[in-house]
Amino acid sequence: MWTLAEQTLESRLLTGSALFPSPETMAAAIRASGSQVVTVALRRQTPGERAGESFWSLVRSLGVRVLPNTAGCRSVREAVTTAHMARELFDTPWIKLEVIGDDYTLQPDTAALVEAARILVEEGFEVFPYTTEDLIVAQRLVEAGCRIVMPWASPIGSGRGLMNAYLLRTLRQRLPEVTLIVDAGIGRPSDAARAMELGYDGVLINSAIALADDPVIMARAFSGAVGAGRLGYEAGLMQPRETASPSTPTLGKPFWHGQGG
Repeated sequence: MWTLAEQTLESRLLTGSALFPSPETMAAAIRASGSQVVTVALRRQTPGERAGESFWSLVRSLGVRVLPNTAGCRSVREAVTTAHMARELFDTPWIKLEVIGDDYTLQPDTAALVEAARILVEEGFEVFPYTTEDLIVAQRLVEAGCRIVMPWASPIGSGRGLMNAYLLRTLRQRLPEVTLIVDAGIGRPSDAARAMELGYDGVLINSAIALADDPVIMARAFSGAVGAGRLGYEAGLMQPRETASPSTPTLGKPFWHGQGG
């Protein structure tokens, strides 16, 4: 059990709702993952439109907490306006804040991100900002009032895993009281386990599940990896050694030494 913005959850795996081959597959994968928080891109789906009615009905039937996001926004004004729409449509103060600065890498515009986060926090939103692994940007987001920070592992949809584990570890060490969720770039269950072993509070996965040959089985794999990684962190991971060390201590000589046949 853990607490995310005053909500008690069992699963530390957050999932996305895009890219699945069908709505039915999406629903089955989310159920298999055990995820209790699902992100939805407001600019790609509009609940008020007839074409999206069945999609939203399906999402609601899953009994999950919806985390709307501002995916596709490229300015402070656009992101803030989209957040206002999301709060009205979904009746939630939660918003995953994305302000994209580069179309090729989909890297966040961190200056605009901090500005938009400050505005939304002042307006009562619980902001989940998508950012890089930059410590200074994360500190600015916390200063702006964010209680949650979501650094990438690598660029969105790249599947390259943890590009800079050192900086992710530094974020965890320097922001011990902040909820940290790795978002974007995780391609394999082992990547998710590694992030959790660093002490992260959760991971958000979309592409790696949705684009798998079997999204439902992959969702189960990520669920297991996240759980295993967190348990490993809580148990205390063995630290690497410079030299070999026998797992079975040897004291004196073997008991059979000197015995003839």
